[in-house]
Amino acid sequence: MRRLVEEFLVAFQFLTRLPISRVPYREDSLSRSTKFFPIVGLAIGLCACLLQYVLALHLNRPLVALLVLTFLVLATGGLHEDALADTGDAFGGGRDRKQVLAILRDSRIGSFGALTLVLSVLARFQLLSVLPLNHFVHCVVSAHVLCRWTTLPLSLFLRPAREGDGQGMRIAHKISPGSLFVGTLLSLAIVLYLMRTEFWIPVLVTVVITTLSGFYYFRRIGGVTGDCFGATNQLTEIAVYFCGVWSA
Repeated sequence: MRRLVEEFLVAFQFLTRLPISRVPYREDSLSRSTKFFPIVGLAIGLCACLLQYVLALHLNRPLVALLVLTFLVLATGGLHEDALADTGDAFGGGRDRKQVLAILRDSRIGSFGALTLVLSVLARFQLLSVLPLNHFVHCVVSAHVLCRWTTLPLSLFLRPAREGDGQGMRIAHKISPGSLFVGTLLSLAIVLYLMRTEFWIPVLVTVVITTLSGFYYFRRIGGVTGDCFGATNQLTEIAVYFCGVWSA
């Protein structure tokens, strides 16, 4: 039980900037904690919905959407946004595997990364602004649960694209089928509870995005990096918001 609690806390430490008590470091702590990534998404999604509910009593929808989006970025320290920008630069500007991996290591942001990041922020802002209020909680929480679930299958089936340090190297091809099973069960239970009979729509979209992005990463660089995980996360979040707007 103590080990499970440590893994639970590690998941929050890695994915958020919330003030979580530090736990003893273990070599496999991060890879074992991935099964709790959907729970982190649940917590962040619920906090965002609570913020939206409070602000909606006093402010207009666009301003509320901007503040909710700001909270989401601050809560994660821009972790996934940074990954998306790096991935946009690398795959947009890199001609071959070696060049893509070299750009992924570069901390500077280029034109492809800037454009990718701007489009991502604008898409989420617009979708949060028009998402029907009666579907807001269901859609936002489901999006944050499912987008964090995507790391599990990617890290189970794909190897690290390069050797060396990096958070992605501590996860890629190092999680167990059991962690994928537990994480999937938790994700499906949450989304089914929230979405009821329509739960299959965001789940199907998430599986499609995860599969296609995984094949793309494998074809271009032979595996995944930490930035790849973050990019798929962001694409999934946007897609699930879009499903909520489309089906409303």
